[in-house]
Amino acid sequence: MRRYQVILQLFGTFLRIGPSTFGGGYAMIPTIEREVMERRNWIDEQEMSNLISLSGSAPGGIGVNAAAFVGYRKAGLTGAVAAVLGITLPTFLIAIVLSFLYLFFQDNIKVQAALKGIHGAVLALILMAAYRMSKQAVLDIATACLTLLPVLILFSISISPLYIIGFGILAGILLIKGKKYLGMKVCTERENKLAPDDPDSDYSEYYI
Repeated sequence: MRRYQVILQLFGTFLRIGPSTFGGGYAMIPTIEREVMERRNWIDEQEMSNLISLSGSAPGGIGVNAAAFVGYRKAGLTGAVAAVLGITLPTFLIAIVLSFLYLFFQDNIKVQAALKGIHGAVLALILMAAYRMSKQAVLDIATACLTLLPVLILFSISISPLYIIGFGILAGILLIKGKKYLGMKVCTERENKLAPDDPDSDYSEYYI
């Protein structure tokens, strides 16, 4: 496929994703996964998990970051620009229109009820994204503890998420080095559950 066709596909795909998602951020992840991983097959599940981690750690919105990473992977800098424009342009225009409308209808009971319903839907999308991420990130008791500990810290004290991200990076490095030092196997990716002799299996162990 020619380069310009890939760029147009990136723009069109993220143009559809932008206005079809509510809540932004992690609420966009299930839709992005469905489009780029399941329908387009641009990246696999492990790459998607890494992409979400990088998008959440980098400055800016996670949806825009994810679009930029996918676009860059498929068509370099031009692809990244096309994907970012696609995901931001329609939502930017819609947000402007809705802002004007909200000034006139913000006290309407039906509008307030609709917004409460949207809040619930956004929460469900975020929980779905968290569940999909956990299937790739939580591999054993240690990674489960590293997942739960930041959540407890965020709910217990007021702290910048930046420190939590830094803590996660440092904890992951120390965990792997500690296991290596003790002679333990280090699992960094979820193991394929298909049997090694299964003809449909690309079985491999992800142990260091």
